[in-house]
Amino acid sequence: MDAATLQTTFVDLSTPHLADACLRLRIPVRCAPARVRPLWSGVHVAGRVRPTQHCGSVDVFLEALERSDPGDVLVVDNQGREDEACVGDLVALEVARAGLEGIVIWGLHRDTAQLRSIGLPVLSEGAYPNGPERLTPQPADALDVAQVGAHTVTAEDLVVADDDGAIFVPLGRASEVAEAAARIRDTELAQAARMADGTSLREQTRFADYLAARADGVTFRQHLRSLAAAIEE
Repeated sequence: MDAATLQTTFVDLSTPHLADACLRLRIPVRCAPARVRPLWSGVHVAGRVRPTQHCGSVDVFLEALERSDPGDVLVVDNQGREDEACVGDLVALEVARAGLEGIVIWGLHRDTAQLRSIGLPVLSEGAYPNGPERLTPQPADALDVAQVGAHTVTAEDLVVADDDGAIFVPLGRASEVAEAAARIRDTELAQAARMADGTSLREQTRFADYLAARADGVTFRQHLRSLAAAIEE
């Protein structure tokens, strides 16, 4: 799936819908840590992961851009460090000029005002004034794999990010995840519309029937599946 198709396919899908879809399809749900947040609201990013391990210098980012394609998303592994910011305005400008869709950082950023002015979507764990004072050897796989919290990502992954955070999906299963997420989204929209018209969620989910069936070992999720409801998976 090329960058343009990824954008078109995922533009109306939220990270919660994608997480529910992965769960439904028995795909491991890989979300960035909860502290990885966008610098401003209303962002939506979807693109192939361009993994990068930060080692104390911006040269690794420039090298990553040499390997990137327009539409990729720079995913920066700085081990969640809280003693340095690893991405600032010049890196963001270069990433934007290279045609990438955004930056997701497991770590900190700086130059917040300038980043907002640049307008390239950036997610990080927070702001910190000081840049790195260290310089460590670059691992052999620094441009092949990145760790984001508990999860390992590569260029074989898609990242989608919005106001709720970031989620990683195997590129090879992107189409089926998108289809499942769209069904969940449409079901929830229909449920919300019915609630607005006066039909409660308990009525829509036949909650009284579930309470009766619970004695026979039926879980709420099993009950919802029988109704094609998407509140939980």
